[in-house]
Amino acid sequence: MPVNGLAIAALVLGILCFVPAVGLVLGIVALVQIKKRGERGKGMAVGGMVMSSIGIGLLALVVATGGARDFWDGFRDAANDSGGAAFSLEVGECFDTLSGSLGGLAFDVDKVPCEGEHDAEVFADFPMGDGDYPGDSAVADTADQRCDLLQNTYAMDSWAVPDDVDVYFFTPTAQSWRRGDREISCLFGNTDEKGSLTGSLRNDQLTLDPDQYSYLSAARAIDNMLDSAPRAEYVEDDLPGYKEWAGKVAERLEWEADGLPVQRFAPAAAKPAAALVKDMERSAKEWAKAADAPDADTFHTHYEKAVKLIDPRKTVTTRKALGLATTPPKYDEGDASGGGGEDGAGIEV
Repeated sequence: MPVNGLAIAALVLGILCFVPAVGLVLGIVALVQIKKRGERGKGMAVGGMVMSSIGIGLLALVVATGGARDFWDGFRDAANDSGGAAFSLEVGECFDTLSGSLGGLAFDVDKVPCEGEHDAEVFADFPMGDGDYPGDSAVADTADQRCDLLQNTYAMDSWAVPDDVDVYFFTPTAQSWRRGDREISCLFGNTDEKGSLTGSLRNDQLTLDPDQYSYLSAARAIDNMLDSAPRAEYVEDDLPGYKEWAGKVAERLEWEADGLPVQRFAPAAAKPAAALVKDMERSAKEWAKAADAPDADTFHTHYEKAVKLIDPRKTVTTRKALGLATTPPKYDEGDASGGGGEDGAGIEV
């Protein structure tokens, strides 16, 4: 006597619980056919119906308690993780993007040695705070501001950064944020989307010798103070603010001149570095006079003398002796306000 095929199917579907309702229906139909045809399989049909009924009850319970949504969310996140998960990049690593571009969405990167050609180099990373996703614009603004500041801690010598290099960043998306991604990676990349970088741009305490690090630290500190000029475009519009700023610049120049250990520099660099220190001291005195200026014209007179004493072009000899880059970036050329040879303040007086 043959076994009813629908009874077998009902049992299988009941055991697997993929579609319990189908197993229940097949079991009922199988019992009717078995009775009419005299086939075997009644036990299997009944067993399939019982297990299918249990499956239907469990399914109803899952739906009622929200388990179905949890299951779907887990499935969706697993799918996202397989194609669009946040990836980890370490400071100092270089990589190529799969698309060849640093714009748009990035699902993964190929890490490559910095010595050869690459699309980008990671120079900093930092986490954003907890809470709800702040929005694409807010995340981008935070990345833009922080990365702009952090680049100078990784590439201390701005003269060594090629003119075709710009700052980019990888940020969390709304989807990756829900999975706990808060990391922003700051990158150096080529201004030309089809261009690339060659060699590492890193020059910090890990890669510089003590003389180079001391010089660049002093220059960077002075430059940061110069960059803190008042927002007013003209001195006449905010003389008190400019005078206060000039006083701070004078104090910073004096501090850095006193602390720069030129006497411990290598012989080739000690003499030109000492000459720079003298210019820094003389410049500090002119800045101090500008801070005491009774009017904008007097401020302008002392300001001009002060910035000429720290003209970036006067640092080339020292830089060459220290083994640093000797060609000013394009934005420094003709700018007489570069503190210690770094970025200029760029104000108008």
